[in-house]
Amino acid sequence: MAYVISDECVSCGTCAGECPVGAISEGDSHYVIDADACVDCGTCAAACPTEAISQG
Repeated sequence: MAYVISDECVSCGTCAGECPVGAISEGDSHYVIDADACVDCGTCAAACPTEAISQG
């Protein structure tokens, strides 16, 4: 199950820089994760300073 980013995201970009497969990009209101590209490694969740990322 892919990770998802909640509305708690402050668009700092930390997660995008940590994603080993480039599955994270800037969306309209906050960063988003491409579920098809996500490999469920959890690196983004560990890097998020606002704990806005969890398994969907």
